[in-house]
Amino acid sequence: MVSEPEDGRFAVAVSRVDGVTVLTLAGELDHDTAEPLREALEAALAPGDRMVVDMAGLDFCDSTGLNALLHARLSVQEAGGRLELAGLSGPVARMFRITGADGVFPVHADVARALRPDHS
Repeated sequence: MVSEPEDGRFAVAVSRVDGVTVLTLAGELDHDTAEPLREALEAALAPGDRMVVDMAGLDFCDSTGLNALLHARLSVQEAGGRLELAGLSGPVARMFRITGADGVFPVHADVARALRPDHS
């Protein structure tokens, strides 16, 4: 499943890799583009599921994007699962560090490391 707004500023793709749901984000996640992420997270949520959000392709994330991920984390936890982040870099990593959100989520250097058996 791939969702991309008409303006092309943001895209989200959902896949299953080794039993883990991986959401791959690209572009700018902000007030105008957060809805496709919310919809993808809701559609992909399954009880007890482990989800990894690949943020390596994300150039920008504002407080709306952060809040969407925080709400998703709570929903996933309520369903008995786990939401993890991978590939934080640049201004996105800085925003997560400044807000302390990088301490709320398990954060991996990249998706490959997140999917290693010792991280399940």
